[in-house]
Amino acid sequence: MIKKPVRIMISDGLDARPIAMLVQVANQFESEIYIESGTRKINAKSIMGMMTLGLDTGESVMVSADGADEETAMKMVEAYLTDK
Repeated sequence: MIKKPVRIMISDGLDARPIAMLVQVANQFESEIYIESGTRKINAKSIMGMMTLGLDTGESVMVSADGADEETAMKMVEAYLTDK
């Protein structure tokens, strides 16, 4: 399992379209991927769950990935959230 803090740098924050894109990125991988904000831990492959977080640009979250392709999954999710 990999766990890493990530600051969201998507210019528009995580509204519907960026969340849908994040879910698409996460669903490319076999690994379980979670986004934690405060006391909430949400499956990054769940569009409805991710919508409930209401994350904005500049906020920090904890991203975790666990599975066979966790390293690649973490790199891709981090790259998406940091807009790199």
